[in-house]
Amino acid sequence: MTDRLIRITTALAVVAVAGVAAIISYQHAYELVSSHGETGATAHLLPFTVDGLIWAASMVVLDASRRNHPVPRLALWSLGVGIVATVGANLAHGLGHGPIGALVSAWPALALVGSFELLMMLVRSSHRGDAERSPNIVPDDDAPALAHDEPPAVPALEQTVRERHSAGHSQRAIARDLHIDRRKVKQIIDRDVA
Repeated sequence: MTDRLIRITTALAVVAVAGVAAIISYQHAYELVSSHGETGATAHLLPFTVDGLIWAASMVVLDASRRNHPVPRLALWSLGVGIVATVGANLAHGLGHGPIGALVSAWPALALVGSFELLMMLVRSSHRGDAERSPNIVPDDDAPALAHDEPPAVPALEQTVRERHSAGHSQRAIARDLHIDRRKVKQIIDRDVA
């Protein structure tokens, strides 16, 4: 199996599990919130805040990993709190049916969080593997530190884009790795062709 096929089938599995689990988990959280006095928009929206926190924290962890930066403690703390909240809400929903009911009720939340985090691990390891397989690319650890919104100097940027393009990297991969817009990469490459 190729790396691409592994990533695609994993992503499809995560989407399928996440879709089913999200619907069930949302229903459990909504019923729990409703049974404890919340109504209307609050009851409908509150479950989204939990999963939204997990998503946002996971994206910050992924971004830090891809940039070889330390993961912010707030992101780890938020991820942990979000996971505890979603699993706890689902457990609480099923408690009325005994311990087995609580575990069955918690399963969708555990499956959602677990499959999503497995996908994030795959994305992080894929990013590291791409860097290792590209001998013409300076690893992030050795690259000069840049501010998040500050691209490399123009001559250096253009040279780097040309080198990566001639090494066979796609425009999308170059833009992603250099944290610049794909249109900018295309402009630089098109200038060389003209």
